Amino acid sequence: MKKTGFLIFVLILVAVLSGCGQPKYQAQPINEATDKCTICNMQVKDDAFAVQLITKEGKTYKFDDLGCMNEWKKQNADAEIGAQFVRDYNNKEWIKYEEATYVYDPSFKSPMAYGIYSFKDKAEAQQFIDSQKKGKLMSAADLAAHSWERNKGMMDMGGDHNKNAHSETNGGMSGGDKGMHGK
Repeated sequence: MKKTGFLIFVLILVAVLSGCGQPKYQAQPINEATDKCTICNMQVKDDAFAVQLITKEGKTYKFDDLGCMNEWKKQNADAEIGAQFVRDYNNKEWIKYEEATYVYDPSFKSPMAYGIYSFKDKAEAQQFIDSQKKGKLMSAADLAAHSWERNKGMMDMGGDHNKNAHSETNGGMSGGDKGMHGK
């Protein structure tokens, strides 16, 4: 009887400890004073457009627009991604990228003009589409096949969104930004 109790204890201990080895990724707070988009070098605002990605090695990359995160993934296709987070458009709550529902329309304003908004659930996303009378409902899987075109006329500069990075003389993008985005 003692051997059975000990064996059960060991099995429970092994089960508990094996769960401890799984990395727990959490979204990091945005610090507007220091956080810059990894792709376009714009200030990352603590708003509904902030997104981030954490590699399996634990390195966090922050972006000012979902399109910038997509550009980073394209440029770093061999990177092992541990987690990706987006913000709910309504309340800025962090959501896992694959669990969010997205709404796209080229006329929607976003920091780098990709026109994609994130929502924590499909009903809220559909409500937004209905209220705007435009927009396409998308999932994370749908975004994999998305064209990721930018409508530069719809860049949301958001007050102090690092105005120096966007000059009127070159279509709204600084020279460094054009090179980074390849557009």
